[in-house]
Amino acid sequence: MNDTSEDSSAEPEKAVTTAFGQKNRLRLIGQYFSSCDVPSIDAAAAWTHVYRMLLWTDQTTGLAHCYESDKSQPGKPWYARSLAFHAWLSEALRTSPSQVAEQIDWMFQKAATDLAAEVVRRHGPLKLVAAKQMRPYAGQGFPGPGDDPELVSIVRQVLGEHLGSEPSAEEWRMLVQRIRQYLTLDNKRKNLLGEGFEDVLSAIIQRSSPAVSAGVFTRCVLHDLPGFNRVRRGEKTNKVDVAILRPSMRTLVTVKWSVRADREKQFAADFGDYVNAESNGEPFEYVFVTNEFDPARLMRACEKLAVNAPMFTRVVHISTDALRATYGSGGEESMRKVIGYIDTGRLISLERWLTMLSS
Repeated sequence: MNDTSEDSSAEPEKAVTTAFGQKNRLRLIGQYFSSCDVPSIDAAAAWTHVYRMLLWTDQTTGLAHCYESDKSQPGKPWYARSLAFHAWLSEALRTSPSQVAEQIDWMFQKAATDLAAEVVRRHGPLKLVAAKQMRPYAGQGFPGPGDDPELVSIVRQVLGEHLGSEPSAEEWRMLVQRIRQYLTLDNKRKNLLGEGFEDVLSAIIQRSSPAVSAGVFTRCVLHDLPGFNRVRRGEKTNKVDVAILRPSMRTLVTVKWSVRADREKQFAADFGDYVNAESNGEPFEYVFVTNEFDPARLMRACEKLAVNAPMFTRVVHISTDALRATYGSGGEESMRKVIGYIDTGRLISLERWLTMLSS
């Protein structure tokens, strides 16, 4: 099984060659908690660590992201809700609305910095190789690797007279590389919101619930867990996002920052596989942890049944307080239902779930 404890012997230089990969993510998580100087986490503060590490600001609105960007533009209902979420977040983090961006997205920014350093490191040897191959064309004005005359022209036109001096060709080339990197980096965020969210959640469980810390595993194979059969030959191997093993209970956790329609179907399929693979005749928990803000998706997660019982033992949101603040009076029926599920305890906060694990 694959636990999430930080490998202090991992070589940072090797890790940054895959800046958004697992090794570097675990290194960064360890670095984050070391910088916080918190060997253990208070369950009440757990949501702040998740948001500080993983939440980001929408590039088109400048607001903390809580819903799809195209549906959160000015004039649309989710812009007002995004404003409400941003206001709640700034107050909860004890900062001003204009400073929220500096308080969140820590992990992505660090990984991006590692990636930028790796780009610069690789640029030197590439430059030497290119110079050797371009030698027959010396003096003919050939563009070099990484040059983008059109982008340079745009930047020069916009800055115009504000440029105190003309940058060198090498400085223009490095600027172009950094701009390209910035524009393509957002795709890398998927790594952090997928496996990275699982890593962060596991690290938080370990630090907030010492009693179960040794029994927390990430992306483990189902049949490696006690009481679950190996799949038949030719069948797809089942993996569990996060598994928590305690003497009294096995907890299988599906961890999704947000929910798409195909994922909703996969939840039921995974649960069916878990039930079929269970071999000890003993109960296990199936828990869903998310930061989804769409009320209809949250409502369906709370209401999904399997054999006339709730499919998910618990539905956990990073911050139910954030949901309340974002929904406001809850004009939509689905919003009112979600608030009702929070009131009845069907939808619980990360804080409450961690407290349950600790007890």
